[in-house]
Amino acid sequence: MSYFKKRETKLTVLILVVFGFGFYLGQTQVVCEVCPPQDLDFSLFWEAYHKLQDKFVDKEKFDTDEMIYGAIAGMAGSLGDPYTVFLSPEDTKKFTDDVDGVFEGVGMEIDIRKGQLMVVAPIEGTPAQRAGLQAGDKIMKVDDTSTIDLTIDEAVSLIRGPRGTEVVLTVYREDWEEIKEIGIIRAVIEIPSLKLEFKEDDVAYLRLYQFSGIAAFDFRQAVFEILDSPARKIILDLRNNPGGYLEVSQDIAGWFLERGEIVVVEDFGNGEEREYKSEGTGSFSDYDIVVLINQGSASASEILAGALRDNLGVLLVGEKSFGKGSVQQLEKLRGGSSLKITVAKWLTPNGHLITDIGLEPDIEVEMTQEDYNENRDPQLNKAIEIIKNL
Repeated sequence: MSYFKKRETKLTVLILVVFGFGFYLGQTQVVCEVCPPQDLDFSLFWEAYHKLQDKFVDKEKFDTDEMIYGAIAGMAGSLGDPYTVFLSPEDTKKFTDDVDGVFEGVGMEIDIRKGQLMVVAPIEGTPAQRAGLQAGDKIMKVDDTSTIDLTIDEAVSLIRGPRGTEVVLTVYREDWEEIKEIGIIRAVIEIPSLKLEFKEDDVAYLRLYQFSGIAAFDFRQAVFEILDSPARKIILDLRNNPGGYLEVSQDIAGWFLERGEIVVVEDFGNGEEREYKSEGTGSFSDYDIVVLINQGSASASEILAGALRDNLGVLLVGEKSFGKGSVQQLEKLRGGSSLKITVAKWLTPNGHLITDIGLEPDIEVEMTQEDYNENRDPQLNKAIEIIKNL
């Protein structure tokens, strides 16, 4: 058998594996669980494959596994959703290590908005924050690689790296006259959970950095501190909080909302909806509360802020949130690869769509570049002023 014939045979086997012929053996029937639709014509695919096999000059680069990965990635990418992506086995492992773990990189959440890679939020105490990156910064290049047409996961892979190494980001900010190159030394990133302070005894200032797996436990500890204090007012700071686990957001919402109140609604786009409700004690339901948000508040942060405003009439202070309101599900494939698929969109309890829209603050307060430079916080100052008068 010729070399090319062997390669063709191998690819045929891989195609069968990818499409996955699973069968249920019943008493009288055989059911195909994952069969290609009968009207799906793969002749164009095979025609292109044979042309490449016959004409491509570097035969040693003809890697069928990589070709299959590329084909699936292209299929997912054709849907035009930056969150629906194919992950190779290596990328799948990186993704599953993310939310709870300790990883090496610069420490920021990124996303794609209108085709442009941008910073959602730098994580507290990380190299990204110390380098001065801010929510809304647009990343034009990572080292020498343009970010045009990169997926989020490809960008993450480029930005991350071993501790002690440098990555250079080419960044555009609206307040700048020109783009700048920012060199950042990677480090071990330990994601913080929250910070609790008491301001003038009667105001608890609670800043949530991320809805990680440990955040629910840490929040519970903070709850007991607040309940044991004279404070009966809470400023909940969700600025630059890029989100995390939906279940953690639901758990934390339960300290504010009575049992059974809606936290968020998942809209699956086919008329099917699922309501997530508070399962907590509502210990803070009679407290005066103000929530701080900005364009770095995304995902689970927007869920919590929306739930408190819709159910309790809580005021949102600051800037419009990011608008990351979709649900991704990780579907494992053979060989360790996976598909991350957008399966639903989030609605606030009153039916407000979060995706690409975000939450408008009830009282808008901007942070200028001068505020950042001078370490001033007019948004927090405004929240304190408001809550004192409640």
